[in-house]
Amino acid sequence: MTNCTRKQAEFTNLKSKKVVADFGGGDITSDAGGALLLRQAEKKFGLLKEVAKSIEDPRDQAYVRHSQYSMLMQRVFGIALGYEDLNDHTSLRHDLAMQTGADKNDSLASPATLGRLENRADEKVAWAVHQVLVDKFIDSFDEPPEELILDFDATDDPVHGKQEGRFFHGYYNHYCFLPLYVFCGSQLLVSYLRQSNIDGAKHAWAILSLLVKRLRQVWPNVRIVFRGDSGFCRHRMLDWCDRNDVGYVAGIAKNNVLVTEAQAWLELAEEQFKQTEKSARVFGEFLYAAKEWKRRRRVIAKAEHLQKGSNPRFVVTNLEGDKQMIYEQIYCARGDMENRIKEQQLGLFADRTSASKWWANQMRLLLSSLAYVLVDYIRRVALQGTECATMQVWTLRNRLFKIGAVIIRNTRRIHFMLSSAFPLKHIFMLATQRLRC
Repeated sequence: MTNCTRKQAEFTNLKSKKVVADFGGGDITSDAGGALLLRQAEKKFGLLKEVAKSIEDPRDQAYVRHSQYSMLMQRVFGIALGYEDLNDHTSLRHDLAMQTGADKNDSLASPATLGRLENRADEKVAWAVHQVLVDKFIDSFDEPPEELILDFDATDDPVHGKQEGRFFHGYYNHYCFLPLYVFCGSQLLVSYLRQSNIDGAKHAWAILSLLVKRLRQVWPNVRIVFRGDSGFCRHRMLDWCDRNDVGYVAGIAKNNVLVTEAQAWLELAEEQFKQTEKSARVFGEFLYAAKEWKRRRRVIAKAEHLQKGSNPRFVVTNLEGDKQMIYEQIYCARGDMENRIKEQQLGLFADRTSASKWWANQMRLLLSSLAYVLVDYIRRVALQGTECATMQVWTLRNRLFKIGAVIIRNTRRIHFMLSSAFPLKHIFMLATQRLRC
């Protein structure tokens, strides 16, 4: 006999009224804001549509229920909304907000189907997705830019299983991958998964070369600047930049020769610290050539003295201009890229590389990257000038994407009845209007 009694959770009474809860509310979602905004952003931007077109689908289309496009929307929107695991889609596939976001009127793809999408990825897929990322970056400009600064950085991606291509990294002291990222401002151009038993700058020169050639095809007169930390200060990279009229500003590891050259400024900074008992900075510059370099290059020294003692830093550059301006306003600005990587790994689960196959993990990194690009598009286009424009991914998700709603779906329309008490309704409506223009 069917048991029709609904289980309820009971709470402390509110005066004379009972407080109870159950899961019988029907079609209610907690992700209404994100599902609607992400869907509208995709309709306007066309990012996932272009990715779906660029990836070959080997399935027999006569038996296909879930297109690559709808599966990409389902997976990428899920990541953006905070669902990192494929198993989450066991329930999410029945959520009406997720179905609407993925342009479906019935159940979405199962975790197994989404897993097969990841596992059929290969090198061609990785190339195709990156081509779309770069093309969309180019399309984001209404006029040719005068200058582009390309930020290169690598980070560790810890692994805890027997994934293909994993190695132990002595610096990070754990098994990991070593993905390489390239950003221009807040926009992502490259997220390239690499093994960790390599030089941290491996393949960076080739990627820089490809990016410069592609960007100059569109904008022949654009000034391009390569920016990176000391891990990317390699003579072949610098030589290539000099030959191809590419600017660079890169950190250079401290050594005895550099410290000796900067000794006068270090002593001056120490003297200023003794007089004021506050941290002191003095900037200097000189020409320097490491053993592998073909010629001497301009090195800017930051002679800093802190409470803990001397703290010298050095950068090598072929840019013209004031040494302090180059260091503080150009080189130090690369620190913002670390926040973008943090968003990817902590907010969009780029480190969820737990698949056994190498290319499946590269695909997971790219899915996270696509989620980042869509969210960043919403910030840049739909939220410009609002308090949400500079929010990190996790803050934006909690403040604007996680809106409770009752959904009524019939043959004529899909009606989202959003929470009346939502505090940012004016920003949500503004973003919706901008994404429809």
